[in-house]
Amino acid sequence: MNAGRALGVPLGLAVAALAACVSAPPPRGEGNSIPPVTATPPAMPDTVPDVVPRVEPRARSGNPPFYDVLGKRYYVLSSSAGYWERGVASWYGPGFHKVRTSTGETYDMYGMTAAHKTLPLPAVVRVTNLQNGRSVVVRVNDRGPFVGNRIIDLSYTAAVKLGMLRSGTAMVEVRTIDPSTSQPITAPTAAVPGADTPASGAASTAPASPVLFVQAGAFSDPANAERMAQKLRGGRYGKVFVRDDQIAGRRMFRVRIGPVRDVAEFDRVVAALEHAGIGDAHLALD
Repeated sequence: MNAGRALGVPLGLAVAALAACVSAPPPRGEGNSIPPVTATPPAMPDTVPDVVPRVEPRARSGNPPFYDVLGKRYYVLSSSAGYWERGVASWYGPGFHKVRTSTGETYDMYGMTAAHKTLPLPAVVRVTNLQNGRSVVVRVNDRGPFVGNRIIDLSYTAAVKLGMLRSGTAMVEVRTIDPSTSQPITAPTAAVPGADTPASGAASTAPASPVLFVQAGAFSDPANAERMAQKLRGGRYGKVFVRDDQIAGRRMFRVRIGPVRDVAEFDRVVAALEHAGIGDAHLALD
């Protein structure tokens, strides 16, 4: 299954043909190690080891300030420090095996890699399947996915290890790892104001099988939160409620829908919210 590449966007983004001016791929031996391509799938993908984080230079290719795909502009982050997000992961495989990635490396669907829209390349992230608690560490060396609300595209082997191969998608948490320490980078520099984020400096540890929700909005004014909730209660979104929380010392009122049981329900709610003009809904957990 190839849920993340269903629109046929070229694996290398064709960024050079867009507005972003990507330089040519670096030659071998100049700081960007090119992982070997496995000729045959591993007999036991579950036994393939996770990526061991190591310090690498920023890739010469795949890191423009911004690029455009399918009419949308994406801005590449200057650093991966503090980045984490929750959402839906997909995976990509046979149609892209041995094709050049955005860094100029060869995609190996049997390796432990991933594609992301805005993280600087390469980056190392821990991906946790929030539906079963499984976790993997992968190296991000490509751009995508550009379908729906997917936040990361995983290799075949990573998908197997996360238990999401057959379904094609899973609700996940993505967190960058500091390659110098192999620990999650916890500075909350990528936190969206009012989002479902940890307190300053605190690591977010996702429990196995947590209760998952769609967060439609977050407000400092409870009246605004209740106003949105009342509007949504008139639709067919599911249970709508306002959660009162302290976030980094600030009191926030978060409008949530759910719980949501699976990706299909999450997609349905997010699509309905987008139709109603709410385009920044995201996955949240208790």
